[in-house]
Amino acid sequence: MGQLFGTDGIRGIANKDLTPELAFKVGRAGAYVLSKGNKGRIVVGKDTRKSGDMLEAALTAGICSMGIDVVSLGIVPTPAVAYLTRKYEGLAGVVISASHNPVEYNGIKFFNENGYKLNDDIEEEIERIILNDEDIPIRPIKEDIGQTIIENDGYKYYTEHLKTVIEGDFKGIKIAVDCGNGAVYKIAPQLLKEMKAEVVVINDKPNGGNINVKCGSTNPSMIRSLVLETKADIGLSFDGDADRLIAVDEKGDIIDGDHILSICGTELHKKGKLNKDTIVGTVMTNMGLDVYLKDKGMDIVKTAVGDRYVIEEMLSKGYTLGGEQSGHIIFLDHNTTGDGLLTGIMLIQVMKETGKSMSELNSLMTNFPQVLVNARVKNELKSSYLEDEEIKSEINKIEEMFHGEGRVVIRPSGTEPLIRVMIEGKDHKKIEDIAIGLAKFIEERIGE
Repeated sequence: MGQLFGTDGIRGIANKDLTPELAFKVGRAGAYVLSKGNKGRIVVGKDTRKSGDMLEAALTAGICSMGIDVVSLGIVPTPAVAYLTRKYEGLAGVVISASHNPVEYNGIKFFNENGYKLNDDIEEEIERIILNDEDIPIRPIKEDIGQTIIENDGYKYYTEHLKTVIEGDFKGIKIAVDCGNGAVYKIAPQLLKEMKAEVVVINDKPNGGNINVKCGSTNPSMIRSLVLETKADIGLSFDGDADRLIAVDEKGDIIDGDHILSICGTELHKKGKLNKDTIVGTVMTNMGLDVYLKDKGMDIVKTAVGDRYVIEEMLSKGYTLGGEQSGHIIFLDHNTTGDGLLTGIMLIQVMKETGKSMSELNSLMTNFPQVLVNARVKNELKSSYLEDEEIKSEINKIEEMFHGEGRVVIRPSGTEPLIRVMIEGKDHKKIEDIAIGLAKFIEERIGE
């Protein structure tokens, strides 16, 4: 992870950390690296933050100064940019969004020409050019300067694509939707109504400052209340850029990413469409999913936390379904990144085809209790905790004690001087005591 690029692009407080000056440089450097000397276009979309206009203007200026055209999609979900980058045969795609983060933040993330997030090497090349203030000897003039192409209806190609993913319509199904005042505020209700569902919507009136504010996937209490009040069959709650989904069944119970994988994975497996009978999760995936999949003749492989790592594993091994507990779900047969709206459609399709309620589907797998405790440590030591033999030995002792019915997951925080200790097992009180004890032990060894 570099100084600019994190696990999901560049992020910071808009006009403070992520300035228009930086966005301009990112536009130039990104266009230079991703165009590979070719002429063409780069597709750009954004969420509903007020700062999006400022950053888009600066980013676009940087791209156009390289002789590359910009296809401006306006406010669209991140997965729409990934899809439309391929549709418009773009050299790359760019999303201006900070996803689920508070409104004062914004971000810039890239897709390559095939709609996939950039690998580390390419991000590092772009970052090196910016941080070293390297001169890019390309300054076209006259008609060779890039221009902006406004495509305010470009999203319709994306929604039409989503309609082809399922058979029939959603007539007779009542869907509650929390748009989070984000990028999906118009697209989601419109699409579901076109598919003949009865739709009840909240938080679909963005004003530039209310994205993710006490709503959306990070505040599922709102969609839970809406489902119960309106007696909906399912609730869909999106984050700011709609690349992930948290759903709710008709009883108001949360359907997180692990349960979504169990539901959709089971149906794809029955149809012979789950390649290699395997799902890709992360180290944070609940062990309940492991147990369920094994019982049903399916496997799971796990990656580091981050949907980009899930996708890399899927591409390298030929898997078609993967995702994270947080709701980033990738259906690689249909899109190249986590797609909240696609995930919602796939869930509803399973409910329709099986004739089962969402609560029945939500009970396919049973969660193992998980406890997460933070250990405050010296920042310079947080990534080298396994070099301490006593910490390593303590972790091994705990894992041996579980006999395969529990586990220890430890990872350093990306932004704070913390080590996150996650213990999973069948007995909540027992694992809570173990997690607190291990965190305390780590602090004693390498704490501040």
